[in-house]
Amino acid sequence: MSTNISLDRILDEFAKISPAGYMAGMHIRFAGPLVQFQNYDQKWVDYYTEHAFVHRDPSIAWGFTKEGATRWSAIDLPDPFGIWGHAARFGLKFGVVVAYGPMSSRSIVGCARSDREFDDSEIARIVENVRILHELTDPPDSLTNAQKAALQQIADGNRHAAAAAALGISESALKARLNSARTRLMARTTAEAIQRAKDYKLL
Repeated sequence: MSTNISLDRILDEFAKISPAGYMAGMHIRFAGPLVQFQNYDQKWVDYYTEHAFVHRDPSIAWGFTKEGATRWSAIDLPDPFGIWGHAARFGLKFGVVVAYGPMSSRSIVGCARSDREFDDSEIARIVENVRILHELTDPPDSLTNAQKAALQQIADGNRHAAAAAALGISESALKARLNSARTRLMARTTAEAIQRAKDYKLL
């Protein structure tokens, strides 16, 4: 529970400090981030996705070549697709990008404002929160056999009653195992826990 509270606190702070939105891709590996959080306007998310900007975004390119933090305006990389201009039209006029962690598991977080540049104290706070979030979302290296069995039953399409019967336990015991698995995987729902367990090769 304390982990979830810490996670919620950090995401709430990202939202407050980034009125135009934020995107956090945590532990980026071959297929993308293991965990992602964002609250950008859905219209921008759809536009960004439709145009495949993730492969062309100068802020992400910076995040893979540097570690630390910088304002978008200080990034001296080509922007042939005019992503900065597109972002500004959606209200993302000023921003900061933070890159943290080894290249094998890099976390990149972007925060945006429409009114002014982020000041140094805000950037320092974002950097500290990215560090904490990176550690909080470090994938577990294992689940208990009980947790895996409970998740697998639900992944196979069984409802709680059938899953509990198959495992020879009560529904309350099944729910307790699912809850502990969600906590371990930092997932808010069982479906999310199942997906993360698969992503982490634990299921």
